[in-house]
Amino acid sequence: MLIEVLKSKIHRVHVTEANLDYIGSITIDEDLIEAANLIPNEKVTVLNNNNGERFETYVIKGQRGSGIICLNGAAARRALPGDIVIILSYALMDAEEARTFEPRIIFPDTATNRLIK
Repeated sequence: MLIEVLKSKIHRVHVTEANLDYIGSITIDEDLIEAANLIPNEKVTVLNNNNGERFETYVIKGQRGSGIICLNGAAARRALPGDIVIILSYALMDAEEARTFEPRIIFPDTATNRLIK
């Protein structure tokens, strides 16, 4: 049996842009993608701390070091620039692997969306 467990988490970043006229997705700074062990086109769940919205979309690689968190397409209706969001991804694994798996959780600077060194 496979179960779905937390794989990656980007905790509390602010939305920098919302682009309704794009196909869809969330653009994330490449530094954050790598630090959180995400890959482009991976499905993610976005939780908006400001309004309680929860939605799914997929990752697009943004400019490294830019701090970009841009909601595109329909997702742009779910948050405003400045809103604080949490970005989660999940993986399917058997129960034995899940017992020892450690998700990658990062805590960027909320003001800049950059990794804290």
